[in-house]
Amino acid sequence: MTTPDSKDRFMLEVGLNPYGLTYHLGLQGRGTPRANPRPAGLDGFIALATDLGARVLEIWVPWLTELSDDAVIALRERLAGIGIAPVVSGGLLVGEPLDDAFRAARLLKAKIIRTALTPVLCGDRNAAGEKWSEYVGIIRERLVEWGPRANAEGYVLAIENHQDFTSRELVDFCALGGGSVGVTFDTGNTFPVGEAPLDFTKVIAPYVRHVHLKDYRVQFTTEGYRLIRCAIGDGAVPFAELFAILGQHHDRLTAVLEPGALEARHVRYLSDDWWRGYPPKTAREFAACLAAAQRNRLPDDADYRTPWEREDDGSLVSYELDMIRRSAANMRKLVR
Repeated sequence: MTTPDSKDRFMLEVGLNPYGLTYHLGLQGRGTPRANPRPAGLDGFIALATDLGARVLEIWVPWLTELSDDAVIALRERLAGIGIAPVVSGGLLVGEPLDDAFRAARLLKAKIIRTALTPVLCGDRNAAGEKWSEYVGIIRERLVEWGPRANAEGYVLAIENHQDFTSRELVDFCALGGGSVGVTFDTGNTFPVGEAPLDFTKVIAPYVRHVHLKDYRVQFTTEGYRLIRCAIGDGAVPFAELFAILGQHHDRLTAVLEPGALEARHVRYLSDDWWRGYPPKTAREFAACLAAAQRNRLPDDADYRTPWEREDDGSLVSYELDMIRRSAANMRKLVR
């Protein structure tokens, strides 16, 4: 899948990552009684990517860690034979070292290593307590360590906005890590930190090196709003306008389809505690976020639950596959 903007200059090479297909692939509930008894795994992931005409495949590092060097090289050759470029999908920067991710990039000859930063979700820094400042310190130390290594070995370390950091904080991290540190832009994850998608994009656009195409329908609550997964293009994210901003800074980027998690994200911004740890935000900036969230909003009384939340595990595979296929179809429409 390849999507240009209206000027046919900016190109997205579009593919898949595993995080919108976690039950189908066997990641959701792994090691628990609710795990998929017949997971598709890496081979099923490649088969689906081929069926959808993917140009990029973001590959979960634990799959690759289980393989020998020769097996990873064989995978690289297999992907090259079907015209798919690999991206390495690492874990949390505050968690395990990136040695396995760098090994995978070397063997796959991948250019991009994606990494999230912290386990914080829903923008809720306060829930981390004293850990939050500890996380920030660890990130700074590791970017100083791993950024120069990425540069020396010819990779881009692309840090993701994973519902934890604001656009300006990400830019500061990129400056700290050096020229080989950029951003994996998750298009849906501006809402958890109270930023409108286009405002967020304008700040980080020069630093974006890879894109996670995510969308949410927003449901307003008495505590803030919920972010509910949906097919990409059916929610609140204004993709055409967002791509136009990216196109002002890039001729070409890789991107992957990633419907949101199987659990809704509840951003409780109406609680004063939720704001602890954030830099000041103007009323106008937050109003822009709330206005953007109105697009395709979910009615307040609608059932927001996914089959996973309803414990309807028997319908999960078709639910995920139907959503990823609709997402691919929606992205193709941007070509026309």
